[in-house]
Amino acid sequence: MDPTHVADQYLQVWNTTDPEARATVATAVFADDVSYVDPLMAVTGREALVEAIGAVHGQFPGFTFRPAGPADGHHDQVRFGWELGPEGTAEAPVAGFDVAVLDASGRIVAVHGFLDRVPV
Repeated sequence: MDPTHVADQYLQVWNTTDPEARATVATAVFADDVSYVDPLMAVTGREALVEAIGAVHGQFPGFTFRPAGPADGHHDQVRFGWELGPEGTAEAPVAGFDVAVLDASGRIVAVHGFLDRVPV
């Protein structure tokens, strides 16, 4: 398990704006029954997560996710920080970190998200 690779794949899904392409990319990254929870939403199932990601794109059009610091992990868990903002901004308006739990095939089965900075 390479924590940086897992984080990069995860952020790739979140940065894919086309719904069909996002669903395709998500198939390789997330298990069918993935669960996702953060302070603002909780969803179960890859299809529901793909739709939730689309809603985030609607709320923050033109913003992209980028890593914030190195990813690390142990056993079947990876944690990584991220930022969400317009390309080229020094400090993104939204930041947090996620902990992803992987299954035996390396796909994400659960995500526990935390928000560190959100717009008021």
